[in-house]
Amino acid sequence: MNIGVFASGRGSNFQAILDAVDQRVLTVSVSLLICNKSDAGALEIARARNIPAVHLSQKQFPDEPSFAAAMLQHLKERNVQLIVLAGYLKKIPTIVVREYRNRILNIHPALLPSFGGHGMYGHFVHEAVLASGAKFSGATVHLVDEEYDRGPIVMQKVVPVEEGDTPETLAARVLRVEHEIFPLAIKAFVENRISFHERSVWIH
Repeated sequence: MNIGVFASGRGSNFQAILDAVDQRVLTVSVSLLICNKSDAGALEIARARNIPAVHLSQKQFPDEPSFAAAMLQHLKERNVQLIVLAGYLKKIPTIVVREYRNRILNIHPALLPSFGGHGMYGHFVHEAVLASGAKFSGATVHLVDEEYDRGPIVMQKVVPVEEGDTPETLAARVLRVEHEIFPLAIKAFVENRISFHERSVWIH
């Protein structure tokens, strides 16, 4: 299966996916990387691996339909069958979501449905978790729909919030879990072990 990875930052989840491919945990071909930032570390990772990489930003286009059309063109040229959002901080255009319905996976650094939604990314998530007094956080893999962090949950893993945690220490602990469960969720999708019914998802 050909997968396309979207990223905005340094690409640690992207690297975790590539590591899983190298270790034969995942049998996929990473056929495309799309970044909305031209200086994203993920682009360097892709170039070092000779993976086709594209800087694609809404700012390059006059409107969302033309942006979405360019995105879809890149995806179709590389025969992408599954989109994986590995730290991608922008909302996917509705046209793309509809074209890839139930074929877009995202990793979120908290236990959805808590601590999700517009503006809840990176350190903002971990700050909110700590401010709430929650005893647990974690990571969530979910399907992407038209709303931020609202798609059906595919996989989660809990991480304890420890006394004296800062957003940075909690983020580091959650990130390790992200790297663990994201390749497993992708593997379940590739092996057709994810079933859908309305808003319910289960792995078998």
